[in-house]
Amino acid sequence: MSEKVWNGFERLDFSFEGREAILIVPEQPNSNRNWLLKTEYFGAFPSFEIEMLKRGWHLAYIKNVTRWCLDEDLDLKKRFAEYLHEQYGLYHKCVPVGMSCGGLIASKFAAKYPNLISALYLDAPVMNLLSCPAGIGNAGNGMLSEFIDATGISLSELTYYRNHPIDKMPLLLKNNIPIMLVYGDSDNVVPYHENGAILEKYYRENGGMIKAIGKANCGHHPHGLEDNTPIIEFVEKYSL
Repeated sequence: MSEKVWNGFERLDFSFEGREAILIVPEQPNSNRNWLLKTEYFGAFPSFEIEMLKRGWHLAYIKNVTRWCLDEDLDLKKRFAEYLHEQYGLYHKCVPVGMSCGGLIASKFAAKYPNLISALYLDAPVMNLLSCPAGIGNAGNGMLSEFIDATGISLSELTYYRNHPIDKMPLLLKNNIPIMLVYGDSDNVVPYHENGAILEKYYRENGGMIKAIGKANCGHHPHGLEDNTPIIEFVEKYSL
């Protein structure tokens, strides 16, 4: 294990089951020892995470085989969460932070292991693989070949695939998982109307707890908000 500094906070780098793992430690952990799990792109658009560290939250990450969400990555995250609880005394539930493909991972992780989840923060999440990476319905984004190589799922197989994040919405709802959703209304990489909007509509129509914030004239980036207060308040409210 090596100790470093990340944005002014103690950073612990170590190996967990042969994978790169990171734990960022707040100066004064809160009483519940709550924590965020960044599901992909560690270090990208970190302003919300930094603000939560200042509020006593921990931040954790473990490297994926691929950003396209293999079951082995989900299962490893389950064991990683249990390890952080046992070894570091972190709360037995986390709040996954899923940006873009990280949203794909976060939502499927929450659906598979809801007992480990307090709430979800999804930001421009990939919810519909026919939209991203396949590009059906829009101009495409050039990521389909990467997806096929990573998962072994062909485009023809994807047309009848039933394991998209949007297929997991009933499980998220059944387990009463609150969702904070942020998106850009001009996103042409992960178009909202083909992804997050489906989740928002489903949750609202079926009584789920969801807060959605759209950013006018914003594309896929940047993630987060200029003022992260709404995200912070939502996550802290549902962090039990």
